[in-house]
Amino acid sequence: LTVPRITPPSRCRAGRAMPKNDDGTKKPASETVLDQRWKLQVFYLCFYGFMTQIRPGESFITPYLLGADKNFTQAEVTNVIMPVLTYSYMAVLVPIFLLTDYLRYKPVLVLQSLSHISIWLLLVLGTSVLAMQLMEFFYGITMAARIAYSSYIFSLVAPSRYQRMASYSRSAVLLGVFTSSVLGQLCITLGSVSFLTLNYVSLGFVSFGLILTLFLERPRRSLFFNRPKGAGDGAAPAELDKMARGDGGGGIRGWREAALCRMLREVGALARQPQLRLWSLWWVFNSAGYYLMLYYVHILWNEIYPAMDNHQVYNGGVDAASTLLGAGASFAAGYVKIRWTL
Repeated sequence: LTVPRITPPSRCRAGRAMPKNDDGTKKPASETVLDQRWKLQVFYLCFYGFMTQIRPGESFITPYLLGADKNFTQAEVTNVIMPVLTYSYMAVLVPIFLLTDYLRYKPVLVLQSLSHISIWLLLVLGTSVLAMQLMEFFYGITMAARIAYSSYIFSLVAPSRYQRMASYSRSAVLLGVFTSSVLGQLCITLGSVSFLTLNYVSLGFVSFGLILTLFLERPRRSLFFNRPKGAGDGAAPAELDKMARGDGGGGIRGWREAALCRMLREVGALARQPQLRLWSLWWVFNSAGYYLMLYYVHILWNEIYPAMDNHQVYNGGVDAASTLLGAGASFAAGYVKIRWTL
C-alpha cells in the first residue's frame, strides 16, 4: 500500500497567504516586504506633501502687505518687493536642481522647510522693504526646491510606476493647497481672524512641516549622480540612461571630478539633448511667468475691488477653486496614456 503524502496545515496556509506576481507566480516573502516598504514610503511622502502646503495665510500675503499691518504702498509691493520672487527663482533653479540630485533630495527638502519658516518669520516680524525683499528671496528658494519633492518619488518606485505615483504626489500637494485656501478663507470670512493671526498659524504649520521633513528617508540613489552601477533592472532604457552613455567608465578621481565637474558635465549633457533642452527651457520660463502673474493678479484684484474690510477678501476661495481643478486633473493624468515625445 502507498501512503499518501500529507501536507502540513501550516504549509498550506503559508502557500495560500503568499501573494502573487502579475504572471501568477508566487512572490517570495522578501519581495512582499519590499512592496509594503515602498508603498509606506509613497504614502508618507504624499502625507508630507499635503501637510507642508497647509499655510492659511499664503493667499492673503498681498492684502496683508497693503493693509494696516504693514502699510506698504502699492508701488512698493508691485515694483520693489514682488519682482524679487520671480528673478531669484530663476537664479537659483538650476543650482538647486543639481544639488537636489547630488545630495539625494532630503537636504534640499530641509532647506525648503527652513526657507518656509524664514518667510513667515519675516512676514510677522519684518517692517522694512528690505525685509520683505529677503522674504521674497526665500520664497524663490522654496519654489525652486519643489523639484526635490517632485523627483523624490522617482527614487522610490520602478519606472513602470512613475506616471501614476507622480500623479498621486502632485494631487496630494494640490489638495493641501486647496485645504489651506479653504481654511484661510473660512477664518477670514466667518471667523473674523486677522491676517497677522493667519500668518502666525502658518508659521506653526511650516514648523511642523520641518519636523515631518526630518523623518523622510534619504534615498540611496537618484536620477543623475547616484545611480547604481549597471542598474537597468530589466526596464527599457530611459532618456536619462541615453544621456549618460559614454560617461560610465571609471577613471575619475578627486573631489573636483566627483562634484563640480560632474555637475557641469551633466548640464552639458542636458544641453545636447533637444527634447530635454526644450522641456527645461519651457519649465523655467513657464513656471517663472506663472508665479509672476499669480502674485501680480492679487495686486490687480485689490486695484479693481479695494477691500476695506477683511471679510470681503476672497483670495482663498479663488485659490481653492483653481487648485481643486488642478488636483483632479493631476490625479486623472496618472491613468491616461500620454505620448510624451515631441
